[in-house]
Amino acid sequence: MKRIETYRKLFGATKDTNLAELKTTYRNLVKEWHPDKFNNDEAKKTEAELKSTEIIEGYKFLVSINPETHEQNKEEYEKLVTTQFIDGFEYKKETLKLFFHDKSEYEYFGVSENIYTKLRNSATLARFARRHIYHNYTYRKISNQAE
Repeated sequence: MKRIETYRKLFGATKDTNLAELKTTYRNLVKEWHPDKFNNDEAKKTEAELKSTEIIEGYKFLVSINPETHEQNKEEYEKLVTTQFIDGFEYKKETLKLFFHDKSEYEYFGVSENIYTKLRNSATLARFARRHIYHNYTYRKISNQAE
């Protein structure tokens, strides 16, 4: 959740900010922090390179969790969560990663340790996830299917 808050603060965004607004803010931030603007000041150029990297990562991240992106990929996601088995999972600081049989990977944010413990102890991972995880948390796809 902290990563979401950090990137939203950087972009001045909320959970309802649309993709067009994100793109406009992204372009403005990239213009402001482009390293080529600071050719005469090496320290400022180094700072701009780091800031540019953060802006690019933040934009990709915010696009991946945006409701419009989820809506565009809804059919694919619904098919995945209703047909694929969970091959494994990882949990760290309220972020749950699920690894699916088709090699897709998703991150779910804000998952409590209590929910993670219940998932870990569940006899049927897919059923537990359908009931308690898939549509209850902010998520993003972190890898594509294996080719």
